[in-house]
Amino acid sequence: MAAWPSGRDGSSAASGSNSSETEKAATRDNERDVRDLRSDFNSLLARYEKPIYNLIFQWIRDSDEAFDLTQETFISAYRASGTFRAESKVYTWLYRIALNHCKNRFKQRDRQKEFEAVSLDEGFSADAESPAGETRDVADWSLAPDQLLEQKELRAQIYKAVDALPSEYRTVLVLREMEGLNYLDIAEVTGLSMEAVKTRLSRARGMIRRRIEPYYRL
Repeated sequence: MAAWPSGRDGSSAASGSNSSETEKAATRDNERDVRDLRSDFNSLLARYEKPIYNLIFQWIRDSDEAFDLTQETFISAYRASGTFRAESKVYTWLYRIALNHCKNRFKQRDRQKEFEAVSLDEGFSADAESPAGETRDVADWSLAPDQLLEQKELRAQIYKAVDALPSEYRTVLVLREMEGLNYLDIAEVTGLSMEAVKTRLSRARGMIRRRIEPYYRL
């Protein structure tokens, strides 16, 4: 299956105006999402299918499983649409459902491992050709081949470092760095306080930095 793929006097006022416009746009977007959730689910699916898939893929590292879990996420959302109370944003609600499905899938994997022989190599296949090194980016042919190879190797090292993070740290890192959510939305998705989100994100970045640091010394 193919992956989806400055003026001093005016700056403050302009900044406040921009912030206000951003908040208004976010409110309009959520109102639209709530309407679609209740009366035009296909539009909601078209809008968030790719972001949800990408989020799940960052966790699962398997395109087929990510596709299946994306479908399960939207089926769950459709079934629960009548109980949505708009206490959170629709898209953060969808992200939370997706993460719950991912956690359940990991639990299933853990149970299966209790009864199956596990290869000694399992968990160490995240090289540049494995799912953990998979990328849906278009290659930048303006770079020399050795630079492209170096970028690919670095990307693989970062993916391996992310995969090695404890789940509570990996969650906030993926939501922030790969999905672009702000701290407030991450807090909404995870149920954490803002301070907890910032603390875990800082620690996750530190873990990644320490893990890939030896790569630069080679």
